[in-house]
Amino acid sequence: MDRQRLSSIAHTHHPIAAPIFGVNVNRLLRRADRQPSARILDLGCGEGAWALQALAHYPDGHADGVDVSPYALERAEAAAVERGLADRLTLHERDARTYVPDGDHDLVLCVGSTHAFGGFAQTLELAGRHVNSDGILIVGEGFWQAPPTPEALVALDATPEDFTDLAGLVDVAEQAGWTPVYAHVSDGAEWDDYEWSWTGSLTEWALDNPGHPGAAEALTVAREHRDGWLRGYRNVLGFVTLVLRRTGSSTVS
Repeated sequence: MDRQRLSSIAHTHHPIAAPIFGVNVNRLLRRADRQPSARILDLGCGEGAWALQALAHYPDGHADGVDVSPYALERAEAAAVERGLADRLTLHERDARTYVPDGDHDLVLCVGSTHAFGGFAQTLELAGRHVNSDGILIVGEGFWQAPPTPEALVALDATPEDFTDLAGLVDVAEQAGWTPVYAHVSDGAEWDDYEWSWTGSLTEWALDNPGHPGAAEALTVAREHRDGWLRGYRNVLGFVTLVLRRTGSSTVS
């Protein structure tokens, strides 16, 4: 089974593709404080959870969602129809790195999708190009909540240099000409809900579809992911969602 299909199944009960509760999505969008007619761009939008909630906050706005997964975009389209927002959401099946939008945006989102740009610093540069001069960039990224253990590094297929601590992440943002005006650090309950939902959704699907050729693989992926989380990066990897504004020209040479 291809990776995008597995991911779509895994997010069945948690369409927000990050360890964050919906109440905190709303808090972050309120702090973004855009006009009712805001233009919104969600890069790596997945099932459109952030973009759709943003449209609920900005009733005269329009959102564009960009993702490479046809499965996630299919669910995003269905959710938009269900919520009566289909006429205000345009979905694009393409690589976020090569997406060229029509004009600048008041709010650009990239939460849990910085890998699409090659990392946090690259996301600030490339996604930031789509933000107008007075706009907001909301980026969700991992950081070392505690010094990475060998088990965590193996589970994440990472090196210690792949993430920094929270203070270091803020430093990277400021060096790139952005500064946080608000942030939310996901707590343990949010992480547990996300990981149990991710692994549980895959497991349920496999048990409900025992004759499917991908069932055994789904069970294996769920078990390996769960073990990597519980025995590896739980309470080691953190996640923060930053609400960023420009502070001027980048100080990076």
